[in-house]
Amino acid sequence: MPYEPPTHTVERSLRATTGAKIIAGVDEVGRGAWAGPVTVCAAVTGLRRAPVGLTDSKLITPKRRAEMARELESWVTSHAIGHASPEEIDDLGMTAALRLAAERALGALPVRPDAVVLDGKHDYLGKPWRVRTVIKGDVSCVSVAAASVLAKVRRDAMMAELGATSEECDGFAFHANAGYPSPVHKAALAERGPTSHHRLTWSYLDALPRWRHLKKVRVSAEAELLESEGQLGFDF
Repeated sequence: MPYEPPTHTVERSLRATTGAKIIAGVDEVGRGAWAGPVTVCAAVTGLRRAPVGLTDSKLITPKRRAEMARELESWVTSHAIGHASPEEIDDLGMTAALRLAAERALGALPVRPDAVVLDGKHDYLGKPWRVRTVIKGDVSCVSVAAASVLAKVRRDAMMAELGATSEECDGFAFHANAGYPSPVHKAALAERGPTSHHRLTWSYLDALPRWRHLKKVRVSAEAELLESEGQLGFDF
C-alpha cells in the first residue's frame, strides 16, 4: 500500500514562525514493550529531499527498514540515540523515562537544536526545549520519520543481540518480538518468569500468579498513572 511521502512543512513553519535554524525530529520506540529500554532518536535533516520510501518505521518491512536506516545514517545532517533502561522506567514511570531518553539523545547531537518536532500529541520534553508536537509526525514529517526508522532499527538490533548473548533471555524470542508481548514471549514469561531486562512495575505480572511476587510498586501515584498510559502502545 503506497503512502504519501513525508514533507518539510512543519520544519519550514518552525523556521518561519520562530526563527529556528536547527530543528530536530524526535521519535521513540519501546514504549509498549515489556522488556528492554525505551529508545529515542533525535534526527536533524535540514530541508533536503528525503530518501525514497521514507515513512513511519512500522510501515516498512524489516529488511527495507534496515536498508533505509543505513541510507539515513549518511543522509541526515546529524542524529543521536538515547535510552532509558527498564530500571529507570520502573523508577521514574514512562513519561519521565521518555524525557530522560530524549534529553540524552538531544544532548548527544553535535549542535543543540533550536526547536524540536515531537511525534504524538503529548509534549513529554517540556521546557527549556521549544517543542512542536505533531500527531502521526512519523508519517508526515521528514525529520520525525527519519528518527522513527533509526530508533526502531537500533533498538531491534539491541534486543536481538540481547536474546542471542544472554542465557537468561533464552526462549523469549527477543530477535522476533523486541521485548513486546508476543505469544512466545508470554509463554516464556509464564514458564521462566521475568528477566533482569523486564519492567517489573508493569501490570502483565498481575496475570502471572507464579511470579506476581516479583512485581515492584512505585511510590508515586502520578508516575504509576503515567506508566499505565505508556503501556497502551504495542508498536511491533
